[in-house]
Amino acid sequence: MKKPIILLFILALHLQCFCWGFYAHKKINNYAVFLLPPKMLVLYKPNINFITEHAVDPDMRRYAVPGEGAKHYIDIDHYGTYPFDDLPRKWNDAVAKFSEDSLQAYGIVPWGIQIMLHRLTDAFKDKNQTKILKLSAELGHYIADAHVPLHTNSNHNGQYTNQQGIHGFWESRVPELLADKEWDFFIGKAQYIKDPGNFIWQRVLESAAAADTVLKYEKELTAGFPADQKFSFEDRNGVIIRQYSSSFTRAYNKKLKGMVERRMRQAIFAVASFWYTAWVNAGEPDLTKLSNKEFSADDLEEFENLNSAWKNNTIKGREHETPIP
Repeated sequence: MKKPIILLFILALHLQCFCWGFYAHKKINNYAVFLLPPKMLVLYKPNINFITEHAVDPDMRRYAVPGEGAKHYIDIDHYGTYPFDDLPRKWNDAVAKFSEDSLQAYGIVPWGIQIMLHRLTDAFKDKNQTKILKLSAELGHYIADAHVPLHTNSNHNGQYTNQQGIHGFWESRVPELLADKEWDFFIGKAQYIKDPGNFIWQRVLESAAAADTVLKYEKELTAGFPADQKFSFEDRNGVIIRQYSSSFTRAYNKKLKGMVERRMRQAIFAVASFWYTAWVNAGEPDLTKLSNKEFSADDLEEFENLNSAWKNNTIKGREHETPIP
């Protein structure tokens, strides 16, 4: 029985290593819908299942599209020390200083989000329903990624500090254990963002400032925690897997003083506000009068290809995952 358990454990790790985890990404997009004004809810509420389920498409695309990965993060510590003034905030200025290849190598999430915002604005102007829904779901994903501290640090999985697995621990295990039963997602309403570029850069800098704390507190907690209680075998949807124990997870969340919940709440607000900003910038079109209400054959094929690529690489990629020590 040992081999099947080990394989299931590795598979579980693979499922948890995505940005925010599938669970949290879906929750963020789902909750963001309820922050929208009535004139937007007429479109988003009936299509909430699509926006929720397709929140994870960008992660699936990482297996199918070269260069996709760079859109999910920025190793901003590569550019010096906080607040990283050596890195120009404008794309063209950054390219002129560091070259596009270098920027791609260290991640482009703050710039990619602004591109996606423009695309969503154009989709609203064109009154193209399928593009609006697809771009909304994916924009939500990238914005959420920018709120994860380890998505702004080159030590993104604790690989340089013997903390392998901390990435999935922070963004998947903590919210999956606590979000539904203990966290508060009563946030308020989406707001218009006058300067989206500055807004997302501020969120990236907040994430970067928190990265050291994420790593430091896990290491401190591990040093004082009984070694045989850090991990446990628990039931996950009918499968017994080895993961960070509930007691260690709760202790870490307490030590972080609710950081994961705060960042998740901020991500929800940001996603809704970016959707709202795109709609306002497009002239607040009537969302009851849209074209292209059915996804094309090409769209459906793309969704199927993403699912297939992810499923295939879930198996092929197991050997590349770093297991929890």
